[in-house]
Amino acid sequence: MQLRPYQNDLVEQVRNAWREGYKAPCIVLGCGGGKSCIVAEIARRTTWNGKRVLFLVHRRELVDQIFRTFVRWGVLMDLCEIGMVQTFTRRLKKLKKPSLIITDENHHSIAQSYKRIYEYFPDVPRVGVTATPVRLNGDGLGDVNDKLIIGVSTKWLIENHCLAPYDYYAPDIADLTRLHTKMGEYVTSDIEKAMIKKAVFGDVIRYYKQLADGKKAICYCSSIKHSEKTAEAFCNAGISAKHIDGSTPKSERDKVISDFRNGSITILCNVDLISEGFDVPDCECSILLRPTHSLTLFIQQSMRCMRYRPNKRAIIIDHVGNYARHGMPDDDREWTLEKKKHNKIQQEKEQSTKVLQCPECFYTFSLDALDSSERKCPNCGYVFPSKGRKIEFKEETELIKVVGFKLDYSGPEQCQSYAELVEYAKAYGYKVGWAYYQAKKMGLIA
Repeated sequence: MQLRPYQNDLVEQVRNAWREGYKAPCIVLGCGGGKSCIVAEIARRTTWNGKRVLFLVHRRELVDQIFRTFVRWGVLMDLCEIGMVQTFTRRLKKLKKPSLIITDENHHSIAQSYKRIYEYFPDVPRVGVTATPVRLNGDGLGDVNDKLIIGVSTKWLIENHCLAPYDYYAPDIADLTRLHTKMGEYVTSDIEKAMIKKAVFGDVIRYYKQLADGKKAICYCSSIKHSEKTAEAFCNAGISAKHIDGSTPKSERDKVISDFRNGSITILCNVDLISEGFDVPDCECSILLRPTHSLTLFIQQSMRCMRYRPNKRAIIIDHVGNYARHGMPDDDREWTLEKKKHNKIQQEKEQSTKVLQCPECFYTFSLDALDSSERKCPNCGYVFPSKGRKIEFKEETELIKVVGFKLDYSGPEQCQSYAELVEYAKAYGYKVGWAYYQAKKMGLIA
């Protein structure tokens, strides 16, 4: 087996980093770019030189998958130990000293369990791989890595047929304005309360039938109860669906995943399980039902349907506005090892790019896609007024096709309706009462 040129280049950059004295470089490559093949090649070269490798994963379902990849790649498995970091950290004294530590999904390595392993083998070189080298709060990984080795962009992977192109839709189906945040992430019980409603389930199924009818889809839910109810709703609509989560017995989980792979199950509902490292090439649709502040989680889940297959076009259905917080899955992003200033609202503003939504067809797109001379909607030809502004959302759910943007208001004073203030509040984590107060203050409501 051979690496693609861009993958081999990353391996060589890692080798050069070690030669230059770096101890813990991190490879950054988008989902589906072949990170498993890259670390398999690094492990193969290391073991064929008679040296031991310790490979760290954070979930048990990834152990067998990585093992199969390494065997297929020719890694000498008697010199390579693959396991969960939670297991290794409890039996450090029993581990044979490796010559190299490889960390899968390296953004998790800021956890103390990883650091205990690193500190136990302080003179052992390391390398990690991830699509998103950031913490939940936006900080870089400078306390565990000393160099970022950036691979080709997600756009490049799509253009060069390494990932499938995609269409992104964002039908708004639930009121998420009352969600609270705890420890940097939305409170699960709040999401569950907003999403477990008959009308919401009805819209989820309706849009699936409209946009991806019959296609295998992975559905990302907020809680076990939410996932189970979602699977039940799909089954009641005559669409085969199953739920799995981290507590599902391994034999049952393996059976469900196998049935999904062979097409016996059309919809696979889960809670954060089928994201990092999970490969289902025939999956063509991701359904996002869990709002998240985590860029890593958003990218992993939204892109899970983008594994390449000739003539495939992936479909992402975002029912919870994650695009408004994080942009598009293939947006170009600047990565750094440094910490960021923790001004949440300012960070959100800096990350955002301006967007327009056509009032005629609800096509939504970046201002960069707008012809500055004609100012026409690229989808239906509607001519925008000379001063672009956001369009009010109707009470009835409308289908929005998203083509590259995040919602952005540089300040509440630019909002021109109560509906826009509500969207501003949602984007920046304010309570709905704030939008009402601002609307009264600005004279937008009586």
